[in-house]
Amino acid sequence: MQAVSPAMSCDLKSVIQTNLPAKNARYSHANGKRVSVRCSYRSESFSFPNGVGSSRADWQSSCAILASKVASAENSSSVTGGLADQVAAVNGHSNGSVNLSLVHSETKKNGKPGLIQPLTITDLSPAPAHGSTLRVAYQGVPGAYSEAAAGKAYPNSEAIPCDQFDVAFQAVELWIADRAVLPVENSLGGSIHRNYDLLLRHRLHIVGEVQIPVHHCLLALPGVRADCITRVISHPQALAQTEGSLNKLTPKAAIEAFHDTAAAAEYIAANNLHDTAAVASARAAELYGLQILADGIQDDAGNVTRFLMLARDPIIPRTDRPFKTSIVFAAQEHKGTSVLFKVLSAFAFRNISLTKIESRPHHNCPVRVVGDGSVGTSKHFEYTFYVDFEASMAEARAQNALAEVQEYTSFLRVLGSYPMDMTPWSTLPSEDV
Repeated sequence: MQAVSPAMSCDLKSVIQTNLPAKNARYSHANGKRVSVRCSYRSESFSFPNGVGSSRADWQSSCAILASKVASAENSSSVTGGLADQVAAVNGHSNGSVNLSLVHSETKKNGKPGLIQPLTITDLSPAPAHGSTLRVAYQGVPGAYSEAAAGKAYPNSEAIPCDQFDVAFQAVELWIADRAVLPVENSLGGSIHRNYDLLLRHRLHIVGEVQIPVHHCLLALPGVRADCITRVISHPQALAQTEGSLNKLTPKAAIEAFHDTAAAAEYIAANNLHDTAAVASARAAELYGLQILADGIQDDAGNVTRFLMLARDPIIPRTDRPFKTSIVFAAQEHKGTSVLFKVLSAFAFRNISLTKIESRPHHNCPVRVVGDGSVGTSKHFEYTFYVDFEASMAEARAQNALAEVQEYTSFLRVLGSYPMDMTPWSTLPSEDV
């Protein structure tokens, strides 16, 4: 067996199965029995027993690190310290051993195999060698609308579910994934502020966008009738977008928020809840063995979510097709939001159309105090502004506009210049969703 350095030794506590079923797969985050793999990184050579391959790719495939809800009881170190150690291990500078609690990616419940579970922050370990399949991280579980967006953005890719948005960012930064596809705004629910904050915190680049029409369905266990439903669970935005339909279909049911649409469907299937329905996609019904009580229950047909495609490296801007550029900036000190008018003028004078303006609190300086204190002071909030405009950074007008914007700002960062999503979409359900 060929030695590999830095070496890794693994105690496989169970036989890992990697073939995932396409239908009727059920797994419970809370109730599924976890099969963990403890791994330590050492400086000596190693070999894998039981015929496991010697390459890092074989090791990661066998250990199936793409898991969910890792128990923290086995690791007494803090999340920050643990992540720092793991990053050091990635860079090959680990001085000690790092215990990673990894979870079986496929667990049987009631004799039925389960689906791959989301990557968590404790799973961020050295990635395998690159293969021919592009690895795309998204937030949620299989059957989520984000999975459909990842499939549309990168067909025939390997989808990597993550339980949090920031885990998807870090998965790309640590080479566990090649791309990330994350939502930034919905036509009805508005902006997803968490991802705007993460765009500034991390150093990934926007390399594309994709828009997905949201087609909601009411799901329940096979044989359950709509008049038997006493509770409906789903993501808060999905519940708000289907409020009118739910009042007609399940007028006596209690409405409860859940952290994810597809996870709500998974929860019903895993716990065999005959009195509960979920608002989720048709694909979630197929994956978790549920029936569709009602199809297309969104109150507004114009329900579309915009996703960003993120990568470690930017793409080269072009002028042979429509491009969009995203920037983030903050006003110069003591200038306040009056700078925004000058910034907008820089684009207007060059006939550059803006498609998005978003403000977020300036984390380094959230409040500006004005006044000498003799007659009191006023407190002004400081903001960071995100702007999308229809132009490529390869165009002179975009370069000149940003050169002028830079004169009014304390910092300016181009998040990405990327092709616009020009594909037509329909309100009818698609195979992806």
